[in-house]
This record gives sequence, C-alpha cells and structure tokens, in this order.
Amino acid sequence: MTDTAKWYVVHTYSGYENKVAATIEKAVENRKMHDLIFQCLVPMETVEEVTDQKRKMVDRKVFPGYVLVKMIMTDDSWHVVRNTRGVTGFVGPGSHPIALTEREVEALGVEKREIHVKYAVGDSVKIIEGPLENFIGVVDEVEHDKNVVRVIVSMFGRETPVELELDQVATIV
Repeated sequence: MTDTAKWYVVHTYSGYENKVAATIEKAVENRKMHDLIFQCLVPMETVEEVTDQKRKMVDRKVFPGYVLVKMIMTDDSWHVVRNTRGVTGFVGPGSHPIALTEREVEALGVEKREIHVKYAVGDSVKIIEGPLENFIGVVDEVEHDKNVVRVIVSMFGRETPVELELDQVATIV
C-alpha cells in the first residue's frame, strides 16, 4: 500500500476499454473516492487510414484491451477497479498490481513533466548528468516542447554542439 498516486495498467475485455473507464469514473463519483482514484485513461492516437483510394484520419486505441488508472493503491480502490464489469485484472504477477515507473509514464506521454529552467540562450551552464558530466558549455538553443537544450561545449579544442535533456544541465552559480 502506498500513499502517493501511481499509474496502473488494467486489462479489459477487448472493445470494453471506454466502457470500463466510464464505469470506474462513475464508481469514483458515486462512492466519493476522488482522494484514491484520480484518473482513467484510454490512450488514443490519430492515424491516417487509406481505404478504397480514400484517405481519412481515424482515432484508434494505442493499447487495445488496456486502461490506465492513476490511483492510490488501497484495498478499497483495488476492489472498485478489479470488480468493474469488463475488467479481467491488473497487469502484474498474480493479483499483485505493479505501478508504471516514472520513465514508462513519460514514454507513454500520459503525463507531461514540466521542467522550469533557470538558463537562457547565451548562458554558461554545467552538464550535471550523462557522459559529458562536469563539462561547461554555452546554451545555444532551448526547445521546451521537445525537452531539449543544445549546448556548445569545447572538446579537443573544438566547439561541439551537444543535445541534452533540459534537466541534464544547470546554471553556473
């Protein structure tokens, strides 16, 4: 049992994903469990489908047969989700649900982690993580939407641009 909300993967009958998500949300409303179950999500993507020489954009499920639920795992919250019609169980060994890691959640694009940076183009920064750790460089470009910063680092007597994640560099104090 944990007191922080984590994302869990719930296996459902194929085609029941939206119904399961709606039923869980309704149960949360009816039982006033907003403090335990926060969000249900059926990850969707828009793809282009070509049929009979016609192109159209179609929404489809990224993981058919699965629903993501952000919840604090307690006996009550487990019971509500597990006993929802259409749910076959949590993903994990036996009846023990395993939460997604932060990296998995980020890779799925379920939650966007917002990083506030204290540097701008032209600032000197120190690389604090990765193979170039402790190198000093100058910020050349910051792309918040892609979580990327380009830093010009002097290596072997040459100015070399290096792409890093926003949280891999820090301002020099």
